[in-house]
Amino acid sequence: MPIASPSRTFAPLNPPQRLLLGPGPSDVHPRVLAAMTLPLLGHLDPAFVAMMDETKEMLRYVFQTKNPMTLALPGTGSSGMESAFVNLIEPGDSVLICVVGYFGERMVDMTERLGAKVHVIEKPYGEAFDPSEVRDAVKKHAPKVVGIVHAETSSGVLQPLEEIVKIVHEAGALIVVDAVTSLGCVPVMTDEWGLDVVFSCTQKGLSCPPGMAPISFSPKAVETIHARKTKVPNWYLDVSLLSKYWGSDRAYHHTAPISMAYALREGLSLVIEETLEARFARHVRNQKALKAGLQALGLTYVAAEGFQVPAVHAVRIPDGIDDLTIRKRLLNDMGIEIGGGLGSLKGKAWRIGLMGQGSKERNVLLLLGALEVCLRDAGCSLKPGAALEAAGAAYAG
Repeated sequence: MPIASPSRTFAPLNPPQRLLLGPGPSDVHPRVLAAMTLPLLGHLDPAFVAMMDETKEMLRYVFQTKNPMTLALPGTGSSGMESAFVNLIEPGDSVLICVVGYFGERMVDMTERLGAKVHVIEKPYGEAFDPSEVRDAVKKHAPKVVGIVHAETSSGVLQPLEEIVKIVHEAGALIVVDAVTSLGCVPVMTDEWGLDVVFSCTQKGLSCPPGMAPISFSPKAVETIHARKTKVPNWYLDVSLLSKYWGSDRAYHHTAPISMAYALREGLSLVIEETLEARFARHVRNQKALKAGLQALGLTYVAAEGFQVPAVHAVRIPDGIDDLTIRKRLLNDMGIEIGGGLGSLKGKAWRIGLMGQGSKERNVLLLLGALEVCLRDAGCSLKPGAALEAAGAAYAG
Protein backbone atom coordinates (compact mmCIF):
# COMPACT_ATOMS: atom_id res chain seq x y z
CA MET A 1 0.00 0.00 0.00
CA PRO A 2 1.34 3.46 -0.84
CA ILE A 3 1.88 5.86 2.02
CA ALA A 4 -0.78 8.58 2.07
CA SER A 5 0.24 12.19 1.64
CA PRO A 6 0.43 14.24 4.86
CA SER A 7 -2.92 15.48 6.10
CA ARG A 8 -1.57 18.99 6.59
CA THR A 9 0.02 21.52 4.29
CA PHE A 10 3.43 23.08 4.89
CA ALA A 11 3.85 26.82 4.88
CA PRO A 12 6.76 28.43 3.01
CA LEU A 13 9.99 28.24 4.97
CA ASN A 14 10.45 31.19 7.30
CA PRO A 15 13.36 30.59 9.73
CA PRO A 16 13.78 33.03 12.62
CA GLN A 17 16.37 35.79 12.41
CA ARG A 18 19.42 34.97 14.52
CA LEU A 19 22.71 36.68 15.23
CA LEU A 20 25.14 33.78 14.79
CA LEU A 21 27.89 34.25 17.37
CA GLY A 22 28.63 30.60 18.01
CA PRO A 23 31.59 28.55 16.78
CA GLY A 24 30.01 28.20 13.34
CA PRO A 25 28.25 28.75 11.10
CA SER A 26 28.89 32.48 11.09
CA ASP A 27 26.72 35.17 9.56
CA VAL A 28 26.81 35.37 5.78
CA HIS A 29 27.37 38.53 3.75
CA PRO A 30 24.29 39.62 1.74
CA ARG A 31 26.33 39.40 -1.46
CA VAL A 32 27.01 35.73 -0.77
CA LEU A 33 23.33 35.00 -0.22
CA ALA A 34 22.46 36.89 -3.38
CA ALA A 35 25.00 34.84 -5.35
CA MET A 36 23.22 31.66 -4.31
CA THR A 37 20.01 32.83 -6.01
CA LEU A 38 21.69 33.13 -9.44
CA PRO A 39 20.65 30.73 -12.22
CA LEU A 40 22.16 27.27 -12.11
CA LEU A 41 24.70 26.13 -14.69
CA GLY A 42 25.79 22.64 -15.56
CA HIS A 43 28.87 21.52 -13.68
CA LEU A 44 30.78 21.23 -16.98
CA ASP A 45 29.40 24.41 -18.51
CA PRO A 46 32.30 26.59 -19.78
CA ALA A 47 31.02 29.52 -17.70
CA PHE A 48 31.03 27.38 -14.54
CA VAL A 49 34.47 25.96 -15.36
CA ALA A 50 35.79 29.51 -15.72
CA MET A 51 34.34 30.33 -12.31
CA MET A 52 36.13 27.29 -10.84
CA ASP A 53 39.41 28.66 -12.17
CA GLU A 54 38.70 32.01 -10.47
CA THR A 55 37.89 30.19 -7.25
CA LYS A 56 41.18 28.27 -7.34
CA GLU A 57 43.10 31.50 -7.89
CA MET A 58 41.38 33.16 -4.94
CA LEU A 59 41.84 30.11 -2.72
CA ARG A 60 45.57 30.21 -3.36
CA TYR A 61 45.61 33.80 -2.13
CA VAL A 62 43.66 32.98 1.03
CA PHE A 63 45.83 29.92 1.73
CA GLN A 64 48.94 31.92 0.75
CA THR A 65 50.18 29.19 -1.57
CA LYS A 66 51.19 28.45 -5.14
CA ASN A 67 50.13 24.80 -4.84
CA PRO A 68 48.49 23.66 -8.10
CA MET A 69 46.45 21.11 -6.11
CA THR A 70 44.26 23.67 -4.36
CA LEU A 71 40.51 23.16 -4.67
CA ALA A 72 37.22 23.00 -2.79
CA LEU A 73 35.72 19.64 -1.88
CA PRO A 74 31.99 19.01 -1.55
CA GLY A 75 31.09 18.67 2.11
CA THR A 76 31.94 20.51 5.32
CA GLY A 77 35.31 20.89 7.01
CA SER A 78 35.21 17.28 8.16
CA SER A 79 35.31 16.15 4.53
CA GLY A 80 38.53 18.15 4.21
CA MET A 81 39.95 16.39 7.25
CA GLU A 82 38.93 12.98 5.93
CA SER A 83 40.28 13.71 2.45
CA ALA A 84 43.66 14.74 3.85
CA PHE A 85 44.09 11.46 5.68
CA VAL A 86 42.52 9.00 3.24
CA ASN A 87 44.77 10.26 0.46
CA LEU A 88 48.02 10.11 2.43
CA ILE A 89 47.61 7.11 4.71
CA GLU A 90 47.77 3.41 3.89
CA PRO A 91 47.15 0.51 6.29
CA GLY A 92 50.02 0.06 8.72
CA ASP A 93 51.43 3.57 8.32
CA SER A 94 52.69 5.24 11.49
CA VAL A 95 50.71 8.39 12.24
CA LEU A 96 51.14 10.93 15.04
CA ILE A 97 48.16 13.06 16.09
CA CYS A 98 48.66 16.07 18.35
CA VAL A 99 45.48 16.52 20.40
CA VAL A 100 44.60 19.75 22.18
CA GLY A 101 40.82 19.39 21.94
CA TYR A 102 37.79 17.80 20.37
CA PHE A 103 38.87 18.07 16.74
CA GLY A 104 42.26 16.55 17.39
CA GLU A 105 40.32 13.63 18.85
CA ARG A 106 38.35 13.45 15.59
CA MET A 107 41.67 13.12 13.70
CA VAL A 108 42.51 10.13 15.89
CA ASP A 109 39.18 8.47 15.09
CA MET A 110 39.56 9.01 11.34
CA THR A 111 43.12 7.71 11.13
CA GLU A 112 42.35 4.64 13.25
CA ARG A 113 39.58 3.75 10.79
CA LEU A 114 42.18 3.73 8.00
CA GLY A 115 44.21 1.01 9.67
CA ALA A 116 47.08 3.29 10.61
CA LYS A 117 49.28 2.76 13.65
CA VAL A 118 48.08 5.84 15.47
CA HIS A 119 50.19 7.46 18.17
CA VAL A 120 48.72 10.28 20.24
CA ILE A 121 50.25 13.08 22.26
CA GLU A 122 47.74 15.12 24.20
CA LYS A 123 47.43 18.34 26.15
CA PRO A 124 44.53 19.43 28.37
CA TYR A 125 41.89 21.61 26.69
CA GLY A 126 43.20 25.17 26.73
CA GLU A 127 46.90 24.38 26.33
CA ALA A 128 49.12 24.35 23.24
CA PHE A 129 52.07 22.11 22.39
CA ASP A 130 55.66 23.13 22.94
CA PRO A 131 57.71 22.13 19.88
CA SER A 132 59.97 19.98 22.06
CA GLU A 133 56.99 17.73 22.90
CA VAL A 134 56.36 17.13 19.22
CA ARG A 135 60.07 16.55 18.57
CA ASP A 136 60.20 13.83 21.23
CA ALA A 137 57.11 12.09 19.84
CA VAL A 138 58.33 12.26 16.24
CA LYS A 139 61.67 10.80 17.26
CA LYS A 140 59.96 7.99 19.17
CA HIS A 141 57.30 6.99 16.62
CA ALA A 142 58.85 7.91 13.21
CA PRO A 143 55.49 8.83 11.68
CA LYS A 144 54.73 9.12 7.99
CA VAL A 145 52.09 11.78 8.77
CA VAL A 146 51.58 14.20 11.66
CA GLY A 147 48.14 15.76 12.19
CA ILE A 148 47.55 18.94 14.17
CA VAL A 149 44.83 21.56 14.60
CA HIS A 150 45.86 25.17 13.99
CA ALA A 151 42.90 26.77 15.80
CA GLU A 152 41.04 24.34 18.05
CA THR A 153 37.35 25.22 17.88
CA SER A 154 36.54 23.43 21.13
CA SER A 155 38.95 25.40 23.32
CA GLY A 156 39.89 28.55 21.40
CA VAL A 157 43.59 27.59 21.31
CA LEU A 158 45.75 28.95 18.48
CA GLN A 159 48.65 26.52 18.02
CA PRO A 160 51.91 28.04 16.72
CA LEU A 161 53.05 25.91 13.78
CA GLU A 162 56.32 27.13 12.26
CA GLU A 163 58.77 25.34 14.54
CA ILE A 164 56.62 22.19 14.65
CA VAL A 165 56.53 22.00 10.85
CA LYS A 166 60.33 22.20 10.71
CA ILE A 167 60.60 19.34 13.20
CA VAL A 168 58.16 17.19 11.20
CA HIS A 169 59.99 17.81 7.92
CA GLU A 170 63.41 17.17 9.41
CA ALA A 171 62.10 13.72 10.34
CA GLY A 172 60.92 13.14 6.76
CA ALA A 173 57.22 13.22 7.65
CA LEU A 174 54.27 15.11 6.21
CA ILE A 175 52.10 17.49 8.24
CA VAL A 176 48.32 17.79 7.94
CA VAL A 177 46.85 21.00 9.38
CA ASP A 178 43.24 21.70 10.33
CA ALA A 179 42.65 25.39 9.51
CA VAL A 180 38.86 25.18 9.82
CA THR A 181 38.65 27.99 12.39
CA SER A 182 41.71 29.95 11.32
CA LEU A 183 41.44 30.46 7.55
CA GLY A 184 40.28 33.99 6.80
CA CYS A 185 40.62 35.03 10.46
CA VAL A 186 44.36 34.75 11.17
CA PRO A 187 47.39 34.13 8.94
CA VAL A 188 47.61 30.67 7.39
CA MET A 189 50.96 30.75 5.55
CA THR A 190 50.86 27.49 3.63
CA ASP A 191 54.03 27.94 1.57
CA GLU A 192 56.06 29.99 4.03
CA TRP A 193 55.44 27.52 6.86
CA GLY A 194 55.67 24.46 4.60
CA LEU A 195 52.25 22.91 5.25
CA ASP A 196 51.80 19.67 3.29
CA VAL A 197 48.02 19.45 3.49
CA VAL A 198 45.84 22.20 4.92
CA PHE A 199 42.06 22.22 4.87
CA SER A 200 39.25 24.46 6.04
CA CYS A 201 35.52 25.08 5.62
CA THR A 202 33.25 27.71 4.11
CA GLN A 203 31.03 28.59 7.09
CA LYS A 204 33.48 30.29 9.44
CA GLY A 205 36.15 32.79 8.43
CA LEU A 206 34.99 32.83 4.80
CA SER A 207 31.40 33.72 5.84
CA CYS A 208 29.59 31.39 3.46
CA PRO A 209 27.00 28.70 4.25
CA PRO A 210 28.38 25.29 5.18
CA GLY A 211 28.85 22.90 2.28
CA MET A 212 32.38 22.98 0.85
CA ALA A 213 35.87 22.33 2.18
CA PRO A 214 38.78 24.30 0.70
CA ILE A 215 41.95 22.22 0.73
CA SER A 216 45.52 22.52 -0.55
CA PHE A 217 48.13 19.80 -1.15
CA SER A 218 51.85 20.53 -1.46
CA PRO A 219 53.83 18.98 -4.34
CA LYS A 220 55.41 16.59 -1.81
CA ALA A 221 51.97 15.48 -0.63
CA VAL A 222 50.89 14.93 -4.23
CA GLU A 223 53.99 12.79 -4.86
CA THR A 224 53.09 10.71 -1.81
CA ILE A 225 49.57 10.16 -3.13
CA HIS A 226 50.86 9.08 -6.55
CA ALA A 227 53.30 6.66 -4.89
CA ARG A 228 50.57 4.78 -2.99
CA LYS A 229 50.63 1.00 -3.19
CA THR A 230 46.88 0.75 -2.53
CA LYS A 231 43.87 2.62 -3.85
CA VAL A 232 42.58 5.57 -1.85
CA PRO A 233 39.83 3.89 0.22
CA ASN A 234 37.31 6.72 -0.28
CA TRP A 235 36.32 7.20 -3.93
CA TYR A 236 34.47 10.49 -3.39
CA LEU A 237 37.42 12.19 -1.66
CA ASP A 238 40.22 10.75 -3.82
CA VAL A 239 42.05 13.89 -4.98
CA SER A 240 43.73 12.06 -7.86
CA LEU A 241 40.20 11.83 -9.30
CA LEU A 242 39.00 15.22 -8.07
CA SER A 243 42.02 16.95 -9.57
CA LYS A 244 40.99 15.78 -13.02
CA TYR A 245 37.72 17.69 -12.60
CA TRP A 246 39.36 20.79 -11.10
CA GLY A 247 42.33 20.58 -13.48
CA SER A 248 42.67 20.99 -17.22
CA ASP A 249 41.07 17.59 -18.01
CA ARG A 250 37.66 18.65 -16.66
CA ALA A 251 36.80 14.96 -16.39
CA TYR A 252 33.42 14.28 -14.81
CA HIS A 253 33.69 13.20 -11.19
CA HIS A 254 30.59 14.39 -9.35
CA THR A 255 27.80 16.91 -9.79
CA ALA A 256 29.20 19.97 -8.10
CA PRO A 257 27.07 21.91 -5.57
CA ILE A 258 26.60 24.80 -8.00
CA SER A 259 24.96 27.32 -5.68
CA MET A 260 27.51 26.64 -2.94
CA ALA A 261 30.29 27.15 -5.46
CA TYR A 262 28.76 30.53 -6.31
CA ALA A 263 28.71 31.36 -2.60
CA LEU A 264 32.34 30.41 -2.09
CA ARG A 265 33.46 32.39 -5.12
CA GLU A 266 31.65 35.49 -3.83
CA GLY A 267 32.89 35.02 -0.27
CA LEU A 268 36.46 34.78 -1.49
CA SER A 269 36.06 37.90 -3.62
CA LEU A 270 34.98 39.79 -0.48
CA VAL A 271 38.13 38.61 1.32
CA ILE A 272 40.26 39.89 -1.55
CA GLU A 273 38.48 43.25 -1.62
CA GLU A 274 39.14 43.70 2.10
CA THR A 275 42.67 42.19 1.86
CA LEU A 276 43.95 39.59 4.28
CA GLU A 277 45.96 42.16 6.23
CA ALA A 278 42.91 44.32 6.93
CA ARG A 279 40.81 41.27 7.72
CA PHE A 280 43.30 39.94 10.27
CA ALA A 281 43.57 43.38 11.91
CA ARG A 282 39.78 43.60 12.17
CA HIS A 283 39.60 40.22 13.89
CA VAL A 284 42.29 41.18 16.40
CA ARG A 285 40.64 44.52 17.14
CA ASN A 286 37.30 42.88 17.92
CA GLN A 287 39.01 40.09 19.84
CA LYS A 288 40.59 42.60 22.21
CA ALA A 289 37.30 44.41 22.82
CA LEU A 290 35.28 41.24 23.41
CA LYS A 291 37.95 39.86 25.70
CA ALA A 292 37.98 43.04 27.78
CA GLY A 293 34.21 42.93 28.10
CA LEU A 294 34.04 39.24 28.99
CA GLN A 295 36.71 39.66 31.64
CA ALA A 296 34.77 42.60 33.08
CA LEU A 297 31.88 40.15 33.50
CA GLY A 298 34.19 37.88 35.51
CA LEU A 299 34.59 35.27 32.76
CA THR A 300 37.93 33.51 32.33
CA TYR A 301 39.34 32.04 29.13
CA VAL A 302 39.91 28.33 28.54
CA ALA A 303 42.87 29.00 26.24
CA ALA A 304 46.08 30.07 27.91
CA GLU A 305 47.23 33.67 27.53
CA GLY A 306 49.15 34.16 24.31
CA PHE A 307 47.45 31.20 22.60
CA GLN A 308 43.94 32.61 22.09
CA VAL A 309 42.52 32.62 18.57
CA PRO A 310 40.52 35.75 17.61
CA ALA A 311 37.83 33.63 15.94
CA VAL A 312 36.48 31.63 18.91
CA HIS A 313 36.41 32.82 22.52
CA ALA A 314 35.98 29.85 24.85
CA VAL A 315 35.19 31.05 28.37
CA ARG A 316 34.42 29.11 31.53
CA ILE A 317 30.88 29.29 32.89
CA PRO A 318 30.78 30.88 36.38
CA ASP A 319 30.01 28.64 39.34
CA GLY A 320 26.30 28.39 40.02
CA ILE A 321 25.29 29.41 36.49
CA ASP A 322 23.49 26.89 34.29
CA ASP A 323 24.81 26.59 30.75
CA LEU A 324 21.55 25.96 28.92
CA THR A 325 19.54 28.53 30.88
CA ILE A 326 21.76 31.35 29.66
CA ARG A 327 22.12 30.11 26.09
CA LYS A 328 18.38 29.52 25.73
CA ARG A 329 17.58 33.00 26.98
CA LEU A 330 20.10 34.57 24.62
CA LEU A 331 18.62 32.59 21.73
CA ASN A 332 14.90 32.82 22.48
CA ASP A 333 14.63 36.30 23.99
CA MET A 334 17.45 38.13 22.23
CA GLY A 335 18.00 36.19 19.02
CA ILE A 336 21.69 35.59 19.73
CA GLU A 337 23.33 32.18 19.33
CA ILE A 338 26.48 31.20 21.20
CA GLY A 339 27.88 27.69 21.52
CA GLY A 340 28.24 25.32 24.43
CA GLY A 341 31.31 23.32 25.34
CA LEU A 342 32.49 20.16 23.57
CA GLY A 343 34.23 17.11 24.99
CA SER A 344 35.55 17.67 28.49
CA LEU A 345 34.19 21.24 28.40
CA LYS A 346 30.56 20.23 27.87
CA GLY A 347 28.42 22.20 30.32
CA LYS A 348 31.52 24.01 31.58
CA ALA A 349 32.24 26.57 28.87
CA TRP A 350 30.66 28.85 26.30
CA ARG A 351 32.15 29.35 22.85
CA ILE A 352 31.63 32.73 21.23
CA GLY A 353 32.47 33.13 17.56
CA LEU A 354 33.73 36.33 15.95
CA MET A 355 34.48 35.09 12.46
CA GLY A 356 34.45 36.72 9.05
CA GLN A 357 31.29 38.74 8.54
CA GLY A 358 30.42 38.27 12.23
CA SER A 359 33.57 39.95 13.54
CA LYS A 360 32.35 43.50 13.96
CA GLU A 361 32.02 46.08 16.72
CA ARG A 362 28.23 46.04 16.63
CA ASN A 363 28.13 42.32 17.42
CA VAL A 364 30.65 42.64 20.24
CA LEU A 365 28.61 45.33 21.96
CA LEU A 366 25.27 43.60 21.40
CA LEU A 367 26.51 40.36 22.89
CA LEU A 368 28.18 41.93 25.90
CA GLY A 369 25.06 43.90 26.77
CA ALA A 370 22.82 40.85 26.40
CA LEU A 371 25.13 38.55 28.33
CA GLU A 372 25.39 41.03 31.18
CA VAL A 373 21.61 41.11 31.51
CA CYS A 374 21.40 37.30 31.47
CA LEU A 375 24.13 36.83 34.06
CA ARG A 376 22.76 39.56 36.32
CA ASP A 377 19.27 38.04 36.24
CA ALA A 378 20.79 34.62 36.98
CA GLY A 379 22.28 35.95 40.22
CA CYS A 380 25.74 37.21 39.27
CA SER A 381 26.83 40.36 41.07
CA LEU A 382 27.96 42.70 38.30
CA LYS A 383 28.69 46.36 37.95
CA PRO A 384 26.10 47.71 35.48
CA GLY A 385 27.67 48.62 32.17
CA ALA A 386 31.12 47.32 33.12
CA ALA A 387 31.41 45.05 30.08
CA LEU A 388 30.49 47.76 27.58
CA GLU A 389 32.76 50.23 29.31
CA ALA A 390 35.69 47.82 29.10
CA ALA A 391 35.01 47.04 25.43
CA GLY A 392 34.67 50.73 24.65
CA ALA A 393 38.00 51.44 26.27
CA ALA A 394 39.60 48.67 24.20
CA TYR A 395 38.22 50.16 20.99
CA ALA A 396 39.33 53.64 22.01
CA GLY A 397 42.80 52.33 22.74
